[in-house]
Amino acid sequence: MRRRVWVIADDYGLAPGVNEGILALLEAGRISGTSCMTGFPAWSSDAAELKPYLNRAAIGLHLTLTDQPALTGGSTLAPAGSLPSFAKLVAASSLGTVERRHVHAELDAQLGRFSAAFGKHPDFIDGHQHVHFLPVVRDWLRATFASGSEESRPRLRGSPSMPAKADMAAAKIATIAAFALGFDAAMRKSGFEIMGPLFGIYDWRKPADFEAALERAVAGAPDGSLFMCHPGKIDAVLRERDPMLGARPFELRTLLSDGYAALLSRNGVRLSGINA
Repeated sequence: MRRRVWVIADDYGLAPGVNEGILALLEAGRISGTSCMTGFPAWSSDAAELKPYLNRAAIGLHLTLTDQPALTGGSTLAPAGSLPSFAKLVAASSLGTVERRHVHAELDAQLGRFSAAFGKHPDFIDGHQHVHFLPVVRDWLRATFASGSEESRPRLRGSPSMPAKADMAAAKIATIAAFALGFDAAMRKSGFEIMGPLFGIYDWRKPADFEAALERAVAGAPDGSLFMCHPGKIDAVLRERDPMLGARPFELRTLLSDGYAALLSRNGVRLSGINA
């Protein structure tokens, strides 16, 4: 039996060059789907470009609570209207200085923009910088979806798989795994399907490491695993919004290459889809 692996591109909606790269991968059938950032002014037109893929790929919501403008404006989450850094978000959440209702209002607004654009709930949900693992976001997921029908409940990106042997990303993976502790079991208990374990974590400051991460995942990831990626083209908008620059075009070239297609075939891996 051939293994199925989700290959999901994060950050659709972040910048035109990111969108262009992801759309090219969707059209070529090289990824399973993408998760969307809905908080930027161009979201309506970005969503329109993605609509043709609604029944061909998994289209999800990339919950964003860090480093970008807040849809809900100023609050204890975003005092000046801008979402905090990841470190400040975690610290504020731990200290209780961010009001739960303000976090939930921001997530409601992001989900609302997704549903308004596509007329449906997301196929799956994950988080920018893995914020969906936060306790306050877990609570929002349960409150928003757990009482609905199983068919309308989005899948959730699960916690990461630790590498079989130590590598340069092992410490980073261990940190994310600790942040995600208990997530998979708790959310399954609440009726969610988990997409995982998660692969694709590497030091994005070293773009060439992406190929090794991809090869390890395709060779050894169990059936149903998820490999996250961040492909795209660099443009002026991306330079203003995100520091992850060099890795994105490298990932895009790799995923469009004949070598990637051969890697999947050689290892008996098929890409999962929304009905898989």
